[in-house]
Amino acid sequence: MNWDRDSRGWPNRGWSRFAEVRPHRWHIQEAGAGSGPRLLFLHGAGASTHSWRDVLPRLVPGHHVMALDLPGQGFTRLGNRMRCGLGAMAEDIAALLAAEGFRPDAIVGHSAGAAIALRLAIDLETPPGRIVAINGALQNFPGVAGVLFPALARLLALNPLTAVAVARTTTTASVRRLIASTGSQIDAAGLGLYHRLITDRAHVDATLAMMAQWQLSGLLAELPRVAMPVLFLAGGRDKAVPPETSDRAAGRVAAGRCRLYPELGHLMHEEDPTAIAVEIAAFAGARASAS
Repeated sequence: MNWDRDSRGWPNRGWSRFAEVRPHRWHIQEAGAGSGPRLLFLHGAGASTHSWRDVLPRLVPGHHVMALDLPGQGFTRLGNRMRCGLGAMAEDIAALLAAEGFRPDAIVGHSAGAAIALRLAIDLETPPGRIVAINGALQNFPGVAGVLFPALARLLALNPLTAVAVARTTTTASVRRLIASTGSQIDAAGLGLYHRLITDRAHVDATLAMMAQWQLSGLLAELPRVAMPVLFLAGGRDKAVPPETSDRAAGRVAAGRCRLYPELGHLMHEEDPTAIAVEIAAFAGARASAS
């Protein structure tokens, strides 16, 4: 995505800025700096800061919020295509946080962003006090799919024409079907933003690279090392990540608990931003009042 060309009308555009922290040029949205809890927001694969468009304003000014686009996705310019996997992205985000002097009290991650949040919780020298995992993608594909799906992603990512084909053939109807396949229903404005992303070649290419390099086994084995409280929010209608995944992960984290929203799908924070913002504020507020 090109900022000069594509940012018009982008949600919370006034909070956007860029940071050159190797190897990427990061797109960051930050607001509400002050004495409130510091919250870091990490979107899922194929999304961007737009995913938090209605959550962040509900948390400002009582919180200091920062959201970023993952490497190569949205408006973050990818500096090294081989750093799109879970471990590498966590390392690069940690470097960004250090450069920015931003120490989050809590990290909120959606889907693959929840896995990155948990990786950061284990790896950061000064870990966050709390994690909120929204429909966390914390399960490998079962059986033969666990071998074939990542291999297919790697094959597609190696072909420079794949991203071009996806970007050129994506229609409003196909985006609507894609979102519906996750079990969520979002408004026309949200569908339009996803359409803008999926028709951008660089965004699609980086998402494919992320899929190709994604490895969860190490993180899943280390979940018992996560010491801070973790709130797992699960959508009962999620067709992308079964809600049982969140429940199992909560059982492997010492201070984990899971809350189910039966009527929401994978993009639950876009479907009901008020409810999710209330959950985040209550959870982060408990951390802030205890410090």
